[in-house]
Amino acid sequence: MTPKRVLFLIIYLSLSLSLLAQTSDCKCCSENHAAFDFWIGSWEVTNKDGSIAGKNTIVKIEGDCVLRENWTSATPGYTGTSLNFYNLKIKQWEQLWIDNSGAHLKLKGNKFGNQMILSSDEFIHTDGKIYINRITWTENSNGTVRQLWEVLSEGKVVNVLFDGLYSPIK
Repeated sequence: MTPKRVLFLIIYLSLSLSLLAQTSDCKCCSENHAAFDFWIGSWEVTNKDGSIAGKNTIVKIEGDCVLRENWTSATPGYTGTSLNFYNLKIKQWEQLWIDNSGAHLKLKGNKFGNQMILSSDEFIHTDGKIYINRITWTENSNGTVRQLWEVLSEGKVVNVLFDGLYSPIK
């Protein structure tokens, strides 16, 4: 083998290994893993009537595999957090919300267009009817995010629990 070919082979193998090493280091770098990145940031959240609902900070953690939400309500003393991740096994996003009152909510779903839509499993309420929680985050073109929490029964919206607008804190 000529010295030129040996040099070429060494350079080629070095670049190939370098690229391979870069890809294998990032376990959560797919388009699906980045689908909820529009929610990352520090936000002031307002209710539909314009009143302050609270502040929320969303960051990527665990090697960019998890979004962690830290909510502080305008109502004194109420806080909560959620962990959000793309589950490769079921090919869906999952969220686990837990607040300081001990309440929790588990959701799953995916992004459709500019909306992340996550829903709970069916549950039976004290009235004996079956319901589903559905939360939709809409990425707006002006950099804000709308969060709409609806309760559905038989596929129809029966209640809106929250309709908030996230505005970036500068």
